[in-house]
Amino acid sequence: MRALEVSELAPDHGGCGLVDLPVPEPGPGEVRVRVHAAGVNFPDLLMTRGGYQLKPDLPFVPGLEFAGEVDALGAGVEGWTVGDAVVGGNRFGAMAEYCVVPARALRRKPAALSMEETAAYGVAYLTAYVALVRCGRVTAGDWVLVHGAAGGVGLATVDLAKALGARVIAAASSAAKREAIEGLYAPDAVIAAEPGFREAVKALTGGRGADVIFDPVGGDVFDESTRCIAFDGRLLVVGFASGRIPEVSVNMPLIKGFSVVGVRAGEYGRRFPERGAENLAAIDALAAEGRIRPHVHAVLDLADWRAGFAMLERREAVGKVILKP
Repeated sequence: MRALEVSELAPDHGGCGLVDLPVPEPGPGEVRVRVHAAGVNFPDLLMTRGGYQLKPDLPFVPGLEFAGEVDALGAGVEGWTVGDAVVGGNRFGAMAEYCVVPARALRRKPAALSMEETAAYGVAYLTAYVALVRCGRVTAGDWVLVHGAAGGVGLATVDLAKALGARVIAAASSAAKREAIEGLYAPDAVIAAEPGFREAVKALTGGRGADVIFDPVGGDVFDESTRCIAFDGRLLVVGFASGRIPEVSVNMPLIKGFSVVGVRAGEYGRRFPERGAENLAAIDALAAEGRIRPHVHAVLDLADWRAGFAMLERREAVGKVILKP
């Protein structure tokens, strides 16, 4: 089978390449899936150079999420048949023609979504759901500020926040991205992600600030976000795309009465398996009902993986990039 393999941890994905590997056989409790579409996520890129907290043994095939169909069943697997359309996730392995995962890692593909859309929603919308619902406790009418709103997770957060009845302010770095976000999801406001955004947020919210701030950027964006968050607000730490991990003087959350909450959607599900299953069921139901609409920026052949990775690294993508093995 054709696969993207990481044989060495190196900068600029220098240890990655297309290879021909044996088709894996499913063991007891496992399912082999013919992958039709694999989503590209920042952790995939980080893992190719050893920059992510998960460091698989070399060599490995990257890829957190996929959509496809059941190809073979291991011993003891029940509830699945060959040909079933599925969506799934694993910590790596999706960027190949076939992958083997535990049967419990699969869910039914939402009929309303294409294979490419299905591969685009799992990681992004699960992160958005854990952030907004579990950590941010968003309710209808809340003001939600989404930084990095054009990225795969940021765009999903805009979409989900709208579905939850929140009032959404989307912040993005370029006019083209802001125009795309407005056309796709019509948030209540779209603002420039540049210093001074706090004044725009204060003006839009009548001076009170945002109830929930979704921050995958960190650095100066986090610093300024502490100055436009409402009393009893929740500042959600999702990542540090800016490259700087910020610090906060604890007198600020004390005086302003806000919380700083870390968001790790996968770890949340591992720590609380029952709630993790509820989270997945919730986003699957929203997708099946058409209440969320994942956006695919580009669909590329697996051979063009380097171009797909570059779209994320240069922050060109509005939504998700999909590879077709």
